[in-house]
Amino acid sequence: MSEALVTLGEDIKAALPGAVTNAVVVFGELTIEAEASQIVQVLKTLYDDPRFRFVNFTDLAGADYPEREKRFDVVYHLLSPRHNRRVRVKIQTDEKTPVPSAIEVYPAANWFEREAYDFYGILFSGHPDLRRILTDYGFEGYPLRKDFPLTGFVEVRYDDEQKRVVYEPVKLNQEFRNFDFLSPWEGTDYVLPGDEKAKTP
Repeated sequence: MSEALVTLGEDIKAALPGAVTNAVVVFGELTIEAEASQIVQVLKTLYDDPRFRFVNFTDLAGADYPEREKRFDVVYHLLSPRHNRRVRVKIQTDEKTPVPSAIEVYPAANWFEREAYDFYGILFSGHPDLRRILTDYGFEGYPLRKDFPLTGFVEVRYDDEQKRVVYEPVKLNQEFRNFDFLSPWEGTDYVLPGDEKAKTP
């Protein structure tokens, strides 16, 4: 199977010179690396070319690598029912450079692109309605970025006296635990009753 995927990757690279920069097979899956500015052409070819026919748009996901200059990966997962094959297409972008929207080729990309914008702040040019989709109104920041605080900025609760939802700064009722490995939570130096039975003579 991996030989067929290697051949498929080479065929895709040959069909899209300059637009596709790499094709690798890892753990039995084909990943295509492409130029972000050419992503629509790449997706059109994967959709239209009878050798590929990746007509099913399965998923679009983001990934954050803040140490890189282009910190975001945008990852497209496609399926070809005709050839019973899957492909992953990856592009890179930064916080300010929009990625061309895939809606022209795959209308199903609409909400996936909105989700990537909502959680990572990835911008998509040509998207008809690029606004948040899962976070609350007025949400600050992008919660799946690695530099987003684990506690967030505000907490939401229903106030029974005011009969409405209220937003408040996050209050931690206890400090984060600092594990010193001497805590009984981490294990004890003494033998608990019954544990002596587990020790081998």
